[in-house]
Amino acid sequence: MAASGAVEPGRPAATAAPSAAPARAPAPERLFRPISAEDEEQQPTEIESLCMNCYRNGMTRLLLTKIPFFREVIVSSFSCEHCGWNNTEIQSAGRIQDQGVRYTLTVGAQEDMNRQVVKTDSATTRIPELDFEIPAFSQKGALTTVEGLISRAISGLEQDQPARRANEEPVAERIDEFIVKLKELKQVASPFTLIIDDPSGNSFVENPHAPQKDLALIITHYNRTLQQEEMLGLQAEAAPEEKPEEEDLRNEVLQFNTNCPECNAPAQTNMKLVQIPHFKEVIIMATNCENCGHRTNEVKSGGAIEPLGTRISFHITDLSDLTRDVLKSETCSVEIPELEFELGMAVLGGKFTTLEGLLKDIQELVTKNPFTLGDSSNPGQMEKLQEFSQKLDQILQGNMKAHFIMNDPAGNSYLQNVYAPEDDPQMKVEHYKRTFDQNEELGLNDMKTEGYDTGPAPQR
Repeated sequence: MAASGAVEPGRPAATAAPSAAPARAPAPERLFRPISAEDEEQQPTEIESLCMNCYRNGMTRLLLTKIPFFREVIVSSFSCEHCGWNNTEIQSAGRIQDQGVRYTLTVGAQEDMNRQVVKTDSATTRIPELDFEIPAFSQKGALTTVEGLISRAISGLEQDQPARRANEEPVAERIDEFIVKLKELKQVASPFTLIIDDPSGNSFVENPHAPQKDLALIITHYNRTLQQEEMLGLQAEAAPEEKPEEEDLRNEVLQFNTNCPECNAPAQTNMKLVQIPHFKEVIIMATNCENCGHRTNEVKSGGAIEPLGTRISFHITDLSDLTRDVLKSETCSVEIPELEFELGMAVLGGKFTTLEGLLKDIQELVTKNPFTLGDSSNPGQMEKLQEFSQKLDQILQGNMKAHFIMNDPAGNSYLQNVYAPEDDPQMKVEHYKRTFDQNEELGLNDMKTEGYDTGPAPQR
């Protein structure tokens, strides 16, 4: 192959046009590509590696991909052609989330054993009824089911039983009894609780009843402790330095460097402090990636947590109602009773949009969930999703009346009142006292804001 710019013998070199612009460098290839059966370029990387069963060389295949509406993952598969041993693992390649997540699932039927589960290395798995716990970083991450988690635990306990029977027979007998109890759980003779606690926030448990609320599954987002930060290799943020002069940020757009959440390329995030009329100040952050064109925006509350929670009930009657501005904070849950739909806290993050835009985001989130599509989905679930999408389309087209309810324990969400400062006849705003559990999720129970100066002086 001739080098670029070489002249073929016997022919004069062509003169370049003086006004020709230099060729633009091609955009870098995306490292993590979405899962697609039609993408022929997405091929796993094969690496020859040692088999830990027969100590001969086998083959490891690595696939760097992205699960839609979830995050980047590395799927690895090992197989040995000599002894037939194989193993599969999944590792999160995305960033550590801002908060940890805890899934509490009450397993009461055989169908619950088929729920899909993404368990990362940093997740702790517990079954309180058996006083059983799988500590963090004791197993590799896995994409499996509830039954698969229990089967994997049984295999791990049975692995060293022959050596225990030879050296510590009483211990081996107790472990055999415990293995029998784990196998009984797979039959779901009686309900039990499965808890997956992941400080990195990258684990997941499927909701087979989506878009309806799952009464058997409780999802809790929490702030990590200092020990959990150290376990994940994160450093605690240093206290901000005091500035001699206060800066007025209301008329400035601040910029800081970050990575694109879609392709992980370097990008810039713009941040602006905005005053919402008849409400409060909020911080709007927008990221625009020049590499892949992905755009995202997020809203953070610019003030403190309110003394009381806020519940906003709005009756949608025509298309003009969908043009109202909506501020949904990260702590706000959304409910549409006519559709038997509930969107939990931290889902979709903070958003400042219109009511129509928020409903379209909900529709996209529910109907394009990868865990409810493809070969793994069942026909009944697909029919529910189609029915939900059709009813939501009727609301968006103004052909169906519905109630839109926002419940924010922090009191930092807002729905535009077009009659302000008068009351809106279609909207009802209630303020309520938070429960202990709501204060716990907001991190308020252990927060001390008064009485710092009343304690005894430190001894010198």
